[in-house]
Amino acid sequence: MSFYSFCLWLQNTPWGTGIRESTLVFPIIETMHVLGLGLSVGTVAVFDLRLLGRGLRREPVSQVMSQIMPWSIAGLVLMFLTGGLLFWSQALKAYGSVFFRIKLLLLLLAGVNALVFQLTVYRSMATWDQAEVTPLQARLTGGLSLALWIGIIAAGRTMAYTF
Repeated sequence: MSFYSFCLWLQNTPWGTGIRESTLVFPIIETMHVLGLGLSVGTVAVFDLRLLGRGLRREPVSQVMSQIMPWSIAGLVLMFLTGGLLFWSQALKAYGSVFFRIKLLLLLLAGVNALVFQLTVYRSMATWDQAEVTPLQARLTGGLSLALWIGIIAAGRTMAYTF
């Protein structure tokens, strides 16, 4: 089965049709998606700004991270669940959208960026945790994260207007 055939099947399931044709369900899911996006990206942006030395400089990075990560993860879970439902209802439109593909690529890169941070810079956090200016690699990770999330949001909004 090709990915196109899968998208066609998925969109035409009773769930996909029900979500797409409902007067209330689709807008509710879309609203929850935007709320999850705001929660996850908002908290990630606070952390990224701390890594860049542009906010919360007096707070240890580890403390900022431990306080916001549960909220960020909750937002990411909500965002991915609702995004999956939105895809389910309009899989063929998403399949044909260059902006959807860009969004997925940027999401993948954001995940790789976070993983690289966890496997490298994060491991040495104890040595620079309370510094106002974080190491270059931490600043680069934070800046790249912000840029990727801006791109993800831009691609997602553009995708919504081209459907």
